[in-house]
Amino acid sequence: MGGHSHWAGIKHKKAIVDAKKGKVFTKILREITIAAKMSGGNPDQNPRLRKAVDDARAANMPSDNVKRAIMKGTGQLPGVSYEEITYEGYGPGSVAIIVECTTDNKNRTFSEIRKIFTSHGGSIGTAGCVSYMFKSKGMVIVKKDDISEDDLMNLALEAGAEDVRNSGDVYEVITNPDMAELDAVKKAIEAKGITPVSADLTMLPDTNVTINDEHTAETLMKMLEALDDHDDTKNVYDNSDIPEEVAAKLEAE
Repeated sequence: MGGHSHWAGIKHKKAIVDAKKGKVFTKILREITIAAKMSGGNPDQNPRLRKAVDDARAANMPSDNVKRAIMKGTGQLPGVSYEEITYEGYGPGSVAIIVECTTDNKNRTFSEIRKIFTSHGGSIGTAGCVSYMFKSKGMVIVKKDDISEDDLMNLALEAGAEDVRNSGDVYEVITNPDMAELDAVKKAIEAKGITPVSADLTMLPDTNVTINDEHTAETLMKMLEALDDHDDTKNVYDNSDIPEEVAAKLEAE
């Protein structure tokens, strides 16, 4: 067991973002196309594509949409050419933020992401300005009700995980930042009849910035929501730690 956890803050941020997320299909289809372009159109041989296809199923996306996205990625159908780009900067309370995007127009995306930063009192920086504060990892979230800590620890470590963290009402299983290794740990957990809350590659901060001020926390939440809601955004990572009492006040409003 190790590492500071801020699951309460993550839960709160995710709840706000998910509540207004109306562009799920677009983001999943882009990920499917890029994954197929990079490593081929067979999900059995492409862990990143398999994860994207699983996400599509979870979102009840029609299978024809998935097939077309794969064929665009492999070049069997014409389609827009997307590239991946990462932006870094600071938000309210000096919180470090990383935004991963897929775009067909880097100039447009940069301009729009920068505007979200500045309009919420933040600032976008140069490549590397905050990423050194994070480590790339895989993370599988498992509900505590589903398994004991000792059983999960033994299961996860045997499957190749690095660590298991106790985090509120869930466990965080940490793996190497490799899609195949993350997938192997996820499958080992599922083989025990357990459905993980989530399983994704992520960026974990080395240290967290605690946000005790309610106004700062609220502004940060609005900024993260706006970043996540942008059409080109794939993932948003930050190193904020919002105490449960502050998150509870925001949720009550």
